[in-house]
Amino acid sequence: MVQKIEIIGVSGIPLIRPGDNLGEIIIEAVNRMGLTIEDHDIVLVTQIIVSKAEGRVYSLSEFIPSQDALNIAATTGKDPRHVEAILREAVRIVRMRGEVIITETRHGFICANSGVDLSNVGEGMVALLPIDPDKSAEIIRKEIEALTGKHVAVIITDSHGRPFRRGAINVAVGCSGIEPIWDRRGEKDLYGRILRSKQICIADELASAAELVMGQADEGVPVAIIRGYRYKASEDGARRIIRPADEDLFR
Repeated sequence: MVQKIEIIGVSGIPLIRPGDNLGEIIIEAVNRMGLTIEDHDIVLVTQIIVSKAEGRVYSLSEFIPSQDALNIAATTGKDPRHVEAILREAVRIVRMRGEVIITETRHGFICANSGVDLSNVGEGMVALLPIDPDKSAEIIRKEIEALTGKHVAVIITDSHGRPFRRGAINVAVGCSGIEPIWDRRGEKDLYGRILRSKQICIADELASAAELVMGQADEGVPVAIIRGYRYKASEDGARRIIRPADEDLFR
């Protein structure tokens, strides 16, 4: 049986402010489009509106640069206050070259600038990643389920670069209600060979698919619904995606 998957961009999401209930806002926007949430829908939400709702947007003036931040700013050409925000969100700097700063965040993400974003937050402002993106996804999921009576999954997305490949893609930084990894080890391939290492990051694949309708340029469509994908429900979060240090060949 051929599986049919729909990807629906949710328009009409207003500018988000601290304290906003994202579950309610998403359902209201879906209803205005003449749609309804269905059982097993996957709701994908950009990190930036989650950070806004959780009050993780700050004025750059709140970050007083340390000497380390001043030194790095002189090397990279970045605003020292931006660098200070990056350092506060990082547990270590992985690499620096030119204006690029790759860090490991407190969440365990390896990404540019600790995920600290200057886009879509206004002049002189900066957005930090949610403190616990998996918990954020769980809260949104439970809000949507309470309002609709439907069982759904929620994935919080952000754009990340990739080693050895050009171009950023959307990935899952948080999720709830969906098994993020499809572990196919022990299954057989077309020729009966036992699969020994095949694990597919479903959450990242769905996040990248949703970006095709959400886009990167602005937050006009910061929410998408993927419908028709048969996923396994789970309370595991996106933290399961992060490769443990003892499996990492590049540390």
